[in-house]
Amino acid sequence: MKGFVLVLLLVLAGVPGGTQNRAGVEFWYEQGRSLMLEDDWYGASESFMECVRLNPAHAGANAALAECYYELGEFDQALSWVQSARTLARGDMGAANLEASTLVALGRLDAAQTVVDGILIREPYNREALFVAGELDLARGQSGRAVERFRDAVRRYPDDRRLLVSLALVLGSLGDGETARSYIGQALSRHPDDYRVHYYAAYLDAQAGRIPQAIRSAEQTLSLRPEYGPAQSLLGNLRYSAGNYEEALRLADALITRNREDGAAWYLKALALRSLGRTADAVQVLTDAYTVDSQDEFILFTLEDLLISSTALEDPRRARWASLHFRRGGDYRSRNLGDEAIFEYRRGLRLNPYAPERRDYAELLRLQGYPARYLEELRVMQDQGLAGRNLNDAVETYSSLLSDALFRRWQVDPVEVNKPHWKLAVFSLASQPGLSHVSAAQTASTLVREILVHNRNIAAAELEIVQPSFSQAFRTAREAGVDYFLVVSVSEGERDLSLRGELFVARTGSAARSYTVFRTGADRLRNAARGLAEDCAASLPLRGELIERRQAQALMDKGRSDGINTGMIFDVVRKGRAEVLNEGVGLSYLADDIVGSFIVDDAGEEVAAGALSRTGFFDRISTGDELILRDEEKKDESAESSGANPELRRLLRMLR
Repeated sequence: MKGFVLVLLLVLAGVPGGTQNRAGVEFWYEQGRSLMLEDDWYGASESFMECVRLNPAHAGANAALAECYYELGEFDQALSWVQSARTLARGDMGAANLEASTLVALGRLDAAQTVVDGILIREPYNREALFVAGELDLARGQSGRAVERFRDAVRRYPDDRRLLVSLALVLGSLGDGETARSYIGQALSRHPDDYRVHYYAAYLDAQAGRIPQAIRSAEQTLSLRPEYGPAQSLLGNLRYSAGNYEEALRLADALITRNREDGAAWYLKALALRSLGRTADAVQVLTDAYTVDSQDEFILFTLEDLLISSTALEDPRRARWASLHFRRGGDYRSRNLGDEAIFEYRRGLRLNPYAPERRDYAELLRLQGYPARYLEELRVMQDQGLAGRNLNDAVETYSSLLSDALFRRWQVDPVEVNKPHWKLAVFSLASQPGLSHVSAAQTASTLVREILVHNRNIAAAELEIVQPSFSQAFRTAREAGVDYFLVVSVSEGERDLSLRGELFVARTGSAARSYTVFRTGADRLRNAARGLAEDCAASLPLRGELIERRQAQALMDKGRSDGINTGMIFDVVRKGRAEVLNEGVGLSYLADDIVGSFIVDDAGEEVAAGALSRTGFFDRISTGDELILRDEEKKDESAESSGANPELRRLLRMLR
């Protein structure tokens, strides 16, 4: 009798193998599956954790935990759980596909390919594997191949929601909006009650600039799933883009209440307040938001731009935020990362021009081999009344050292003679609300223009950044008399970002060139903006002006700091004869307009001297003629890129 009671007590206590233990395992597993259907990934993971605690060999719970971590963006943890699940159930193709998707998300493409190939050998038409294979194509930048793969899969499985939506998303990213709309229309007709299909329809309409239609689809999504966070966020962005700032503000507050760490929601709230004229409130919201998410660069740069545009130079908040950049600049400088340090010092000085750290910035220029620019910065500090004995001594010393500089020998003032020869406008289009940060392209465009201001070959026009449409951007650029205009767009993933810049000829509106720059990790917005600005500047032909002539010797208004090197050969083109090409990047002029050549034999920091040779019997060369680099080496047309649109890859991951 005692033995029976002991056994009964052990069973009731949950001894492994007992009925109560098995019931507990199934209870937690089923509860987890129910929570997954509600997109409650945190609650579901807790249930599956309890299930695994009771039965570590439960393959389904291991796989479900992997899926939860995948949805939460914790891909390393997801991989660990899915590999555990595959160890427990080798034949589970669902777990195998999840492992492949996780490997793609982690960037381990070769390993993912091996898993996908293994699945397709066993099951050539496995729908999940075909979907993951499309993800792989996109991750490798093979968008055309992904389209064909998804098309083939849709022919075989015409009712599959994910395949129809995936094909629509990829086509939309390639600019084929009409075909994309037809496929999302098929998905809507076959799955009218699926909230996710309506969400993707809203996204595609938003990307195509169909804001009213996008709002309707987002509202339909929320009528089917009221707590669906991505749709709430998208609707807030759409309301902002439509000019309904009060409603955008309300939706932003709701998103923040739901998740205080939602940086994009704080950003939306601040921009709505700014648009309502409540600038002080917007500054305070962005300040609070930065304490919530100090890694969100959109928050930081927008806050700083608001301070620059709305506060006096003496405002102490300017000095506070400038000090952040000065600290970062000092850190980069200590690690010999000069270009990164220069960006930070320039950003800090834009906030606080009177900061004593200007001396550190000047020292950085000196170390990079620009003594004249070093001296120029010291003189700025003298003009600001910030000079001390040491600074005055440095000015005197470098004035003496530069007494034999090229510009002194030719008796010219480099500040006066050096002028930009390209006029460029930078725009973003209001019709693209952004998936994460509303009007992300506006912030990125502002940053790109700020960087281009420091390029002495380019005059970055002070025009309104946000344009309502391409046609208005074209008109604005043409009427402003610029040479080109750059339209910037942003694609955001969870931890990566891509900037695309499309360059157009301002006179004709024709396409000139495009650039795509991908960055990941910390400072990705800053680094992508720098990369885009540098790629754009590097693609413009090098040109200058003949400013002085002494017989067969001449001086041009560009030097080493502008990319001029000894041995470069320039065509001397009659003043006013060179014109921007009607399409593409470059200049056109007649052979008869070339009056000579100029070979650089002394490249100074600010100006360069060289030998002149005339073309023809008569000497037609005169000051003011244009110098255009001859036979410039063609640059690679493809800028650095991941090949894949981070936003597109993020949306496909959400389709699981």
